[in-house]
Amino acid sequence: MSKALRLSEKWFQRGLWLVALAFAGFLIGLGGKVVDNMNLVEAPLSLDQFVDPRQGPAAQAQLDAAEKVMRDAGDALEQARQQHKVASANTQSARETFDNWLSTRHATARPEQDTELIERTRQLDALKAAERKALAAVEAQEQRHLDARQANGRAHDRLYALQQEAQGRFQKAEQLRELRVFGYRLALTLPLLLVAAWLWKHKRKGTWWPFVWGFIFFALFAFFVELVPYLPSYGGYIRYVVGILVTVLVGRQAIVSLQRYLERQKAAEALPDTQRRESLSLDYDTALTRMGKGVCPGCERPVDLKDPKIDYCPHCGIGLFNRCGACATRKNAFTRFCFSCGTPGNAAQAPAP
Repeated sequence: MSKALRLSEKWFQRGLWLVALAFAGFLIGLGGKVVDNMNLVEAPLSLDQFVDPRQGPAAQAQLDAAEKVMRDAGDALEQARQQHKVASANTQSARETFDNWLSTRHATARPEQDTELIERTRQLDALKAAERKALAAVEAQEQRHLDARQANGRAHDRLYALQQEAQGRFQKAEQLRELRVFGYRLALTLPLLLVAAWLWKHKRKGTWWPFVWGFIFFALFAFFVELVPYLPSYGGYIRYVVGILVTVLVGRQAIVSLQRYLERQKAAEALPDTQRRESLSLDYDTALTRMGKGVCPGCERPVDLKDPKIDYCPHCGIGLFNRCGACATRKNAFTRFCFSCGTPGNAAQAPAP
């Protein structure tokens, strides 16, 4: 910030920069929402849209039916296994009871217990038969579940083959959709960037400069931060090509601007000293800012301004210091008043040759 600014003016400038940043922040938030929601302009695509319309629904229905049969077979298999588990537990319990009773009978050797032995044996055989029946049911359900699982695998393979066949068409359509959506986003952000360039060239130093700079920050952020991530990749080639083109355009503009600047500087250095000082006096803050940085206000080359013997720029010859016409004090040639006596600067004397 220029040292010629008043203290209050400096604080106002800082406050206005905060206004510019706040304005840019709100615009960036709004722009981010709009750019992100551009994806909703066209309906999203799905792979099912590109599957054969005749075979696809039939394959999906077959897969759904196979999955239902497999779930039902699984549930039935769990029930059969549970029933077999109960029957096995009943047989085991009856076997233990029968063994204990048989041991008691051998110990007592009572003939009247032969009828009970036959009955107990018959009951044990019935439980064993029930266990075998439950096991047969389990085996049948396992076979049914296996058949359902294999049928589900075949239906899944058929649908997967149809989806693989449609994958190429789906990817191509998705790329075209992304390209169209990117075109919508580019159509929104590119005019903002062009408007920002025009504002920077013509309005950045005007009365409403905080809003101008806020819009410039917003346009740059919208184009280079919010738009670039949506740039179609195509394996990375597009981004590298676009990066090369942007670099070439920006680099060319920078080179042309440098050449023009050097030509203007050479033309300005060829002018008489008085005329050059008058042109710089119109931009009082710029002249003092350059002097404060230790460079010549005319050619912007470094000069040792602390050396009291240097009154002219050794590079372009412009007068840097002169003497007050009233008190002969050595002073900055671009100041408006003498710091020693307050005499206006236009009453200064040129330094003696």
